[in-house]
Amino acid sequence: MSYVRELIPPRAPPALIDKPLAPARIAGIVVLVVWAALAIALAFMMINGWNEDKFLRYGPRYLHGLWTTISLVGLAVVLGAVLSAPIAFARMSSNKALNAIAYAYVYVFRSTPLLAQLFLIYYGLGSFRPQLESVGLWWFFREAWYCGLFSLTLNTAAYQAEILRGAIESVPRGQHEGAAALGLSKRNAFRKVILPQALIVALRPYGNEIVLLIKGSAVVAIVTVYDLMGETRYAFSRTFDYQSYLWAAIFYLAIVEALRHLWAFIEARLTRHLKR
Repeated sequence: MSYVRELIPPRAPPALIDKPLAPARIAGIVVLVVWAALAIALAFMMINGWNEDKFLRYGPRYLHGLWTTISLVGLAVVLGAVLSAPIAFARMSSNKALNAIAYAYVYVFRSTPLLAQLFLIYYGLGSFRPQLESVGLWWFFREAWYCGLFSLTLNTAAYQAEILRGAIESVPRGQHEGAAALGLSKRNAFRKVILPQALIVALRPYGNEIVLLIKGSAVVAIVTVYDLMGETRYAFSRTFDYQSYLWAAIFYLAIVEALRHLWAFIEARLTRHLKR
C-alpha cells in the first residue's frame, strides 16, 4: 500500500487575464450612459417645471382617468376570459363548422388593428340606430364607454382563446392516459388534471396579454372616453404642457409594474411545488 509522505506545496493562483473592451461592450456602456443622462435630465425638467396650480386642477382628473382605465381593462379581461373558453374549445373541436367559425373569429380580431375594431363598433353600428332601437340595444351602443368595453372584450377574447388552446394542447398526452387509468371521467380529468397544468403554462402569456391590453386601451380616448389618456389629452389641450403626457406615461408605467409584481407573486405561489 502506497501513501504520500509530503503535501504538494501551495501554488500561486493563475494570473488574471485582462480582457480588452469589446466593441459590443463599449456600445452597451455608451447606451446605458445616454439613457441615464436622459433620465436625469427628464427628472430635472420635471422638478423645475412643477406647477402646483396645474397639479391641484388636473390631478383629480388624472385619478378619475386612471380608475376608468383600470375598470375598463379589468372588465374586458374578465369578460374576455369567459368568452375565450368556448372559442378555445370550438377551435379544438372535431366539428368542422365550429372550428371554422372560431378560426375566423380569432383570425379577424388578431389580424386587424384594435382602433379599426373600435371605429367599426362605435361608428359602424351607430349607423344602424333604427335596427338597434327595435331590438332594445341602442342604449348600449350609443355610449362610447360601452363600445370601448365591447371592442376590448372581443379583441382580448381572441388572444385569450389562442393562449388557452395552446396551453391545453401543451399538456402531455400521458396525463390524459394516466387520468383515464385512474378511472377519472373525461370531465373530472380535464377539471382536476389537465386544466390546472394548462393554466400554469398560460400564466405568463395571460400576463403579457393584460399588459398589452392596458397599453392598447388608450385608443378609447379617441371616441371621447375619458380614461387616463383621454384626461391627458384634455389637460394638454388646456395647458399645452408636454409634461401632461409625461405624467400619463408614468401612470401607465406604474400600472404595468404593479401588475408585473402581482403576476410574479401568483406565478411563484402556483409553481412552488415545481421548485426544488
